Amino acid sequence: MPLAEIMLAVMWVGLTAYVLFGGADFGAGVWDLLAGGAERGARRRALVEHSIGPVWEANHVWLIFVIVLMWTGIPSVFAAVASTLYIPLTLAALGIIARGAAFAFRKVSAELWQRRLFGAAFAFSSLVTPYFLGAVAGALASGRVPPGIARGDLVTSWVNPTSAIAGALAVGTAAYLAAVYLTRDAERTGQDDLAEQFRRRALATGVVVGVLSAAGLLVLRADAPGLFAELVAGRALPLLALSVATGLASLVLLQMRAYVAVRVSAALAVAGLLWGWGVGQYPELLPGVTLDDAAATDTVLAASLGSLAVGALLLVPSLWWLYATFQREHAKR
Repeated sequence: MPLAEIMLAVMWVGLTAYVLFGGADFGAGVWDLLAGGAERGARRRALVEHSIGPVWEANHVWLIFVIVLMWTGIPSVFAAVASTLYIPLTLAALGIIARGAAFAFRKVSAELWQRRLFGAAFAFSSLVTPYFLGAVAGALASGRVPPGIARGDLVTSWVNPTSAIAGALAVGTAAYLAAVYLTRDAERTGQDDLAEQFRRRALATGVVVGVLSAAGLLVLRADAPGLFAELVAGRALPLLALSVATGLASLVLLQMRAYVAVRVSAALAVAGLLWGWGVGQYPELLPGVTLDDAAATDTVLAASLGSLAVGALLLVPSLWWLYATFQREHAKR
């Protein structure tokens, strides 16, 4: 396999990890927003804080990983995306910063008004940040980012039907993953009533995400017909079918209260949708620009992938240990 394709596949694996782990963190913030008043929502917010507290910063490693690999591996695409879409990217970055600061300050705030202020900032940032990231994806999927520095329209590139549905789908997917994960966390800590509450929310959100996905296909048919054709009748169809099948299976597993198995099926449903988009758009990264056109030289790619392999020997086991240790400690509480 050519180095450029290996690089793109590795980058997409990193993006998938960010969607599944970082996305669930954003979704937890959405449920924090919808938890209710200070007293009524206290237990739900405590579960959210306990679930994401040890890992929310680590999950952003995947976003940094994707950005750095894109910058070194396909620099011309990185330049075009960063310059044309700097408004939503800047808003997403500010949302990530505000969300992290608010989450940290809320935990150490003693006054109720302070906790409410920082909690509102945390929840609002958790809602809008995935929307802006989804809008960026929609801009790329609909071909509104032309090659070159700031060649695309700075507003309509991300304010358009595909970006709007992609942003809504990003928020819905994040909320769905978080609800699915929180059901198991609540069950593991003996809070069966909270597990039942998040089970119902996961079911409702899963249906909403399914409707948004179907609406997204209709939007793509009108706004990005080339990608639509690949998704419904091209090489991306098996991945789209996998997403639909595992999404339906997730709803059945939630009804059965199989909280461990539904984590796997929900992750597959989201990953299938993401990889379906990638396969459907490949090899064109920007309008008229293929991977071969945009990839860095083999020397740069080999050095980047070699450095990545060495770093992964430390990073992957460390992240695995972090998640495993956290889960064991969570189970003992």
